[in-house]
Amino acid sequence: MADFLPKDVIAMRVAKELENGQVVNLGIGIPSLCSQYIPRDKDVIFHSENGVLNFGPLAEASEINPDLINAAGYSLLPYPGMYFMGSDTAFSMIRGSHVDVAVLGALQVSQHGDLANWKIPERGIGNVGGAMDLAAGARKVIVAMQHLDPFGNPKIVLNCSYPITGQRCVSLVVTDVSVIEISLKGMILKELAPGWSVQDVQEITGSRLIIADDLSEIEL
Repeated sequence: MADFLPKDVIAMRVAKELENGQVVNLGIGIPSLCSQYIPRDKDVIFHSENGVLNFGPLAEASEINPDLINAAGYSLLPYPGMYFMGSDTAFSMIRGSHVDVAVLGALQVSQHGDLANWKIPERGIGNVGGAMDLAAGARKVIVAMQHLDPFGNPKIVLNCSYPITGQRCVSLVVTDVSVIEISLKGMILKELAPGWSVQDVQEITGSRLIIADDLSEIEL
């Protein structure tokens, strides 16, 4: 097996899925990095549950403003067209299906696109936050995550063993080794990280993968 891709590269690949004019919510962790990789000629409107709309790249350490943060607690930079609203309005946008894409992290994703990302029962911790609303209300859900958990277990599974955030809501999974589309046919392996074979990825995936006719290497 080759090396796993860095988290920034996962975010970079997800950013390629985002289209001009879309309203996009970014979850905690890897998803939050996606705003760093939007080309200048692409106008993506980022949304946060705490009431910030239309922000850009995250602030560097020297630019941190504790009063200007997103729902994940990451510091933001002032951005042209940035808009502030109450959380009630921010959640109304989600529940009214005005968010085009939600990019979320995950503890597990099932073969059917079920998402589990809010609680690890054996550790007794978890807070669903806005993830349940996003899983149900966003028009498209993309998961950005590492392929394996810290113990080397697959995070793509037949059926989720952790509490479900949303059922059959995930349409695309981008990991540090692959890009997988979830369809009615099953999980379709669309792209591989450099140096990885189909067998390599299948061996660390808990669900059977269908190989796309146009399978390609992840390009950035």
